[in-house]
Amino acid sequence: MVGGGQGALIGPVHRMAARLDDRYELVAGAFSSDSGKNLATAADLCLPPERAYADFAEMASREAARADGVEVVAIVTPNHLHHAPAKAFLETRVHVVCDKPLTTRLSEALDLVEAVRRTGLVFALTHAYACYPMIRQARAMVAAGELGEVRVVQVEYPQETFTDLVEELGAAPDRWRRDPARSGAGGCIADIGTHAHHLAEYVTGLELRELCADLSTFVPGGQVDDNNHILLRYEGGARGMLWASKVAPGYRNPLRLRVFGTRAGLSWKQERPDEMTWMPLRGTARTVMRAGPDTGEAAARASRLRVGHPEGLIEAFANIYSEVADIVAARLLGRPTPGPVAFPTVEDGARGMKFIEAALESNGRGGAWVDARLAL
Repeated sequence: MVGGGQGALIGPVHRMAARLDDRYELVAGAFSSDSGKNLATAADLCLPPERAYADFAEMASREAARADGVEVVAIVTPNHLHHAPAKAFLETRVHVVCDKPLTTRLSEALDLVEAVRRTGLVFALTHAYACYPMIRQARAMVAAGELGEVRVVQVEYPQETFTDLVEELGAAPDRWRRDPARSGAGGCIADIGTHAHHLAEYVTGLELRELCADLSTFVPGGQVDDNNHILLRYEGGARGMLWASKVAPGYRNPLRLRVFGTRAGLSWKQERPDEMTWMPLRGTARTVMRAGPDTGEAAARASRLRVGHPEGLIEAFANIYSEVADIVAARLLGRPTPGPVAFPTVEDGARGMKFIEAALESNGRGGAWVDARLAL
């Protein structure tokens, strides 16, 4: 693991997820640029001090020289420290699981796409919301044509986390998210707007063609956006709306997706992830439950428990780790690689960076429509 030292928010989530299905052992890390915190984290995790490295470059080099070196690396650092570690480990033939967004610049994202394709290694991006069983179910239903032709997509991701902050007084663990040197030029758009954008494309299979963005900064002294309103136009004619906000009092993490086609619509809320509302045209809306009689193979593969026993974000993260493990293990054992890939990939990350840059450009041009396509 690169990052995720003491006090980190997302590192423990990754570690729990990796362990959930008993597919990984944590054997090495460069957890913090603070040497004391780095060694203390390694001790907390029962790692020998010689495998607690001062930085990712030392870890990539020295682990590559070991017969028992790491096979997969998890990168859980702030955004500006995604590209270099990912590239370093790809060049030493290590598979990568990376937190989102992929990088802070589109050029860096495209560089990682090239490296993954050249090396043939596995690269997973932790848009974990795409790995809930009912999101897999929704995706399968759209792909099977059960909604008909998709016409309208609405996705929103509001939080209250920055509402009463003043930039210079912000909580230390989150401060980097509002620092363009570490978060990139996007703030809210990069942190949670990309989740919303990816979820809409993942479920519908639609490719974003162009967008019109209004990005706001309400927090006093803020250097990056904290509220986004974006209109979306997809290839084929579908239309969408995206709202992402860090200044919405009363909202903790209610990511929501609604998709409407010519035959039916569906609605899903992250705070009730085991349920999806199915709304047939001129019919009666019904609740579809995870692992229930109305769900299919896609949801079943992503489920661990019987219906009525809730599954949540750790399990969604774990689906990414376990699906990566399936591929890595198959290659190590010389077995056929399972497919198709269901977890978000490096290409998804590159499209996310194009989305961020297009939104920033649109906002800078007074809300002009901007081309958001990316040929990969």
